[in-house]
Amino acid sequence: MNSTSSGRMIVSGLTVVVMALSLAGCRREEPPTASANAARYDLRGKVVAVDKARREVTIAHEAIPGYMEAMTMPFTLNEDWVFDVLTVGSMIQATLIVDGARSWIESPTVTQMAESTGGGTSGAPEPEPGAELPDFSLINQDGERIRLSQYRGEQMVLTFIYTRCPLPDYCPLMTRNFGEIGQSLFKESLAKGRKTRLLSVTIDPAYDTPAILKDYGKRYLPAGMTFRQWSYATGSDEEIQKIASFFGLSYWQENGQIIHGLRTIVISPEGRIVRIFRGNDWQPEEVVALLGGS
Repeated sequence: MNSTSSGRMIVSGLTVVVMALSLAGCRREEPPTASANAARYDLRGKVVAVDKARREVTIAHEAIPGYMEAMTMPFTLNEDWVFDVLTVGSMIQATLIVDGARSWIESPTVTQMAESTGGGTSGAPEPEPGAELPDFSLINQDGERIRLSQYRGEQMVLTFIYTRCPLPDYCPLMTRNFGEIGQSLFKESLAKGRKTRLLSVTIDPAYDTPAILKDYGKRYLPAGMTFRQWSYATGSDEEIQKIASFFGLSYWQENGQIIHGLRTIVISPEGRIVRIFRGNDWQPEEVVALLGGS
């Protein structure tokens, strides 16, 4: 391995050090290149979950001056070798890159290796395509009680967000994607007599009141669309937990912050699941195609 390797391990024990150095020379690809306008922040914290398949590590991190308070968040980490030696309980120091709509961490230093507690991010079981949607009850951005059964006969795309989510490629990306779906689809849907509904459900009901959701939603509504086509919903803790659990979405509070995955679901007019998109790597045009758009 040469001296330019971007990752390094500081642990006690020769065997683990040798393994880390060996793996560092076998990375499949380099991290993305940041633009000249990218912001860089020092990140320090404790690893609470590792998901190698998604190249994601959840970190309970210290406050990042000028960017966000101390919280627990998932971060993208593209340096594959790290996942072969990283465990829950490790302390990590890295550089957080925020580059427009993308964010990731790079140049990790891992210390104080600990035994894994099995706290991965595999998530709860999720329903198969064709499964019927239960008649969940929620409250929309106008404070009105809604039930999902009232939208039978309409196609629906449902996703989960919360308005205080700080990373641009998590909840803000889901919202921007919904805006693109709306721009691409709704004029065509109206012309063809086809009804389509977008629904964003918060996983932070204690903070995301109907009024906050309405203010948030106004910032993203495409021209010509209203909350009739793209609604936001909250509810009691129990109501939000039920709908999230049905779709296999894991989220929980830790140190006053929300740790969560991502789920976006396409639902047929008959109220059955067409497809569930996990994570943030789906594209708006994929959803538009499933909905019968161009």
